[in-house]
Amino acid sequence: QVQLVESGGGLVQAGGSLRLSCVDSGRAISTYAMGWFRQVPGKEREFVARISWSGTYTYYTDSVKGRFTISRDNAKNTVYLSMTDLKPEDTAVYYCAARLPVEGSAYEYWGQGTQVTVSS
Repeated sequence: QVQLVESGGGLVQAGGSLRLSCVDSGRAISTYAMGWFRQVPGKEREFVARISWSGTYTYYTDSVKGRFTISRDNAKNTVYLSMTDLKPEDTAVYYCAARLPVEGSAYEYWGQGTQVTVSS
């Protein structure tokens, strides 16, 4: 079964970088498409990026294009979100999620989240 744990969040100045990691302790991550989401208190969860099960397809929300990169290493059961040129508006709790490798399928597994705070 899929069990996701995020890490790598923290406090960074605007313009800085962070790399988030999402590890599947269930060692089944290679069979799922993966996504990153973020949420600010009082607002709905926002899609950030997704990657296909094979890693050959990625998609990003407009606000992070050119700054964030999603990648995966199935041998390590890990998905990454590399973030550069961070902005205060990127501040949020970031969540990793997994879904069946079918476009449009619902995300059914979620991690606990990791806090990213960007200071101005």
